[in-house]
Amino acid sequence: MNLIDEWRTLRGVVRSLRIYYGNRARRGDMDRLYGHFVKPGDLVFDVGAHVGDRIASFRRLGARVVAVEPQPALARTLKLLYGRDRAVALEAVAVGRTAGEIELKVNVANPTVSTASDAFIKAADGAPGWEGQHWTKTVRVPVSTLDALIERHGSPSFIKLDVEGFEVEALHGLTRPVPALSFEFTTIQRDLAQAGIERCAALGFSFFNAALGESQAFAHTAEWQDAQGIAAWLAALPMNANSGDIYALRNFPEIT
Repeated sequence: MNLIDEWRTLRGVVRSLRIYYGNRARRGDMDRLYGHFVKPGDLVFDVGAHVGDRIASFRRLGARVVAVEPQPALARTLKLLYGRDRAVALEAVAVGRTAGEIELKVNVANPTVSTASDAFIKAADGAPGWEGQHWTKTVRVPVSTLDALIERHGSPSFIKLDVEGFEVEALHGLTRPVPALSFEFTTIQRDLAQAGIERCAALGFSFFNAALGESQAFAHTAEWQDAQGIAAWLAALPMNANSGDIYALRNFPEIT
């Protein structure tokens, strides 16, 4: 990496740290949201940990965390932030349907949208809300599966997936039952999100909810939806909704 790329990478990481750690109110909202799924002593997988703001929330809730992040610069950042925390295990790998290696496309200026998906980059090209995003660097990284991570670390109470268009690939690497998970969706790849809902239903998840953007609030406060209901909600979203997270539970939720 040349000096210009090193500087741009550092600037991108610092930008992400400022955005994701700089809002005290957002931290409280995040803890309340994840508190529905995570209890003290639980194990959580944070897949696509980026700069680790979700790790911080899970640790505030008393959980142990397996933090998965393949980008070298972000993996180094996570080691600096959480490397001394014995309740956090760091995995510098991507997650997919099979183990091996993959080419990761890095957005140096905005590393949180780096991706292993060519289709994601194609969908973002020229799309509203994605102006100015460029994936200018590639790096080969190892790939694990969710099943392999469970074999190595134990079964989690909650899995958070945020891997920029690679969520369905990651879900196909999961065959073991877990109580709850979330996966990111974007309106530029709505069909992929629908496939994610279908995969969750095939895995035995029956109850669904969603949160838009970084709102940290459920879209359906009165009741949770079945797979058909959340799919219809997703299909009706305006394009400028941009992104969010789908939440899936196996058993009837005790929350409203």
